[in-house]
Amino acid sequence: MNDEAQPRVSIIIPNWNGAYHLPVCLDSLRRQSYQDIEVIVVDNASQDNSLEILESYTGVRTLAQSTNLGFTGACNAGFRAATGEFQLLLNNDTETHPEWVASVVRTFDDHPEAGMVASKMLLFDQRDILHTAGDYVTPDGLAHNRGVWHKDAGQYDRRVYVFSACGGSAAYRRSMLDEIGLLDEDFFFSFEDIDLAWRAQLTGWRCVFAPGAIVYHKLKASGGGKTASYYDGRNRIFTLAKNYPKDMWKDHGKAVLSAQWNLAWSALKAWRGAEARATLRGLTAGLFGLPRMLRKRRAVQASRKVERSTWNVLCSRPTRSQSSGSTDRIPWCEEPSPPDSEVRPLSRRDV
Repeated sequence: MNDEAQPRVSIIIPNWNGAYHLPVCLDSLRRQSYQDIEVIVVDNASQDNSLEILESYTGVRTLAQSTNLGFTGACNAGFRAATGEFQLLLNNDTETHPEWVASVVRTFDDHPEAGMVASKMLLFDQRDILHTAGDYVTPDGLAHNRGVWHKDAGQYDRRVYVFSACGGSAAYRRSMLDEIGLLDEDFFFSFEDIDLAWRAQLTGWRCVFAPGAIVYHKLKASGGGKTASYYDGRNRIFTLAKNYPKDMWKDHGKAVLSAQWNLAWSALKAWRGAEARATLRGLTAGLFGLPRMLRKRRAVQASRKVERSTWNVLCSRPTRSQSSGSTDRIPWCEEPSPPDSEVRPLSRRDV
């Protein structure tokens, strides 16, 4: 790890009681082939021995917080302290491939239009099974993991444009963050990456999936259960209220409302379960939070630079892979195999 001032890459790891996971994560960063990096761990007032472990890692900068700022607050504290041209978020319950950073940097260098780079995230304990090959959004406003649960057999080994990078290993260009702002701390946890991607895409920035940027992720180790269910329910509504373009509401408003109703109805049918009740509380909180999100919406929509035709592409399901006759651009979110028969919306319960 580079101890010099102004490294090109800053890696920001939010941590809350993650002592068990930190050594694997940090040791993998020591093995990166690209070492012009700084590593910042933002500790959210952990009650375990996280700080003791971090003291043993020279070259790792620890920002100890007095209270739990949530995922968004911790990441933003890291962003504000970071100096790199490229700023990478990384969950503490991950292990990175030695070429992870190098692949991200190459992708940014090759694609100046990219403000975001999405990694290929694989399951930690089943390293040939995908968690995400970049995230996409459908016209009903729901976000999905591309390739989720597929066996990784090389079918996702091509750079493509996607809608968003998963926050567990998202890479951002600092100049983009300077333009559109950081994560929305009102989200606290869940869908903050999708919200940021909406703001970036509205202003014309793109997200590129980098197949060589591989991260192994322990699902549900850093979030899940009732907490995730609550924030999933609330933050889906927040995301739509802030970001979904007016002209798309006219054409797809019924589909958006139907998708939210279906999520609510599923929770109602399972109301005896703690997670279902948490989802319903989250949906209720989302409705009560609408005035605050609608105030933010004015600024978000005022920044829009892309035409409606672009949004027809951005908010679409991945298509079957086809050869492209163009050599100077990459395709939009190609799907190398048929879509799953049942597409489940993105949930923090999976991460």
